[in-house]
Amino acid sequence: MNLASEYWGKKNIYGFSIGVLMLKSSFPRVPGEIGNATTFDFPVLYRYVDEANAPNVVHEGRPEVLLEPYKRVARELESEGVGAITTNCGYLAKFQKELAASVNVPVFTSSLMQIPLAYSMLKPDQVVGVMTFCKSALRQEHFEGAGAWGIPMAVVGLEEEGEGHFYDVIINDRNFIDVEKCRKEHISAARRLVDENPRVGTIVLECTNMPPYAADIHEVTGLPVFDIVTMMRYMHSNIVKPRRGGYM
Repeated sequence: MNLASEYWGKKNIYGFSIGVLMLKSSFPRVPGEIGNATTFDFPVLYRYVDEANAPNVVHEGRPEVLLEPYKRVARELESEGVGAITTNCGYLAKFQKELAASVNVPVFTSSLMQIPLAYSMLKPDQVVGVMTFCKSALRQEHFEGAGAWGIPMAVVGLEEEGEGHFYDVIINDRNFIDVEKCRKEHISAARRLVDENPRVGTIVLECTNMPPYAADIHEVTGLPVFDIVTMMRYMHSNIVKPRRGGYM
């Protein structure tokens, strides 16, 4: 890294490229998911939205309850100097336009925003596979917010797999998680997705708690897997541009 000789500033902390708007929760955050800072090889800045929790974001998503609190905390992250802002729930895609308009840095609310990119890479007869936290809760408004409505897709939900342990831990904010159970549920859902939809050419993980199992999904399907962690790494690489060394 090349350091300048002079700096100006009026902040308390520095060096965060991406800010994360977090639901208020206390379930275990395993390495590999968005809520565990060791997932990233660059600093991220977290801020809770006290009014938000899994049930009222996933199953209700009422703007009159959630939108202003999210805007307020997004502005707090912006004031701390982050270069971009994301969230820890893919269902917040429905608020993409409003949140992006509330600050002066880029906002990417959901991994679902990668669906158009994933689809553009496929053959004309292929579709994008989407693995989501709860299929019944994922609606047109979420895909519209992500700019993905109308793209050919096949969707499976984790609430339908096995004992529904993954879904139960998050929706009920449990203080215990069995990672092996979660891994098996993700593998089962991924297999069901491709078995029932042979035209799936790539997979997008909606839920920000799914990336710890992305390698398992890739191994059992052989397909590219897009998730919020890959999206954050991509955005970080666009925000932070180190000067390149080398020789000719």
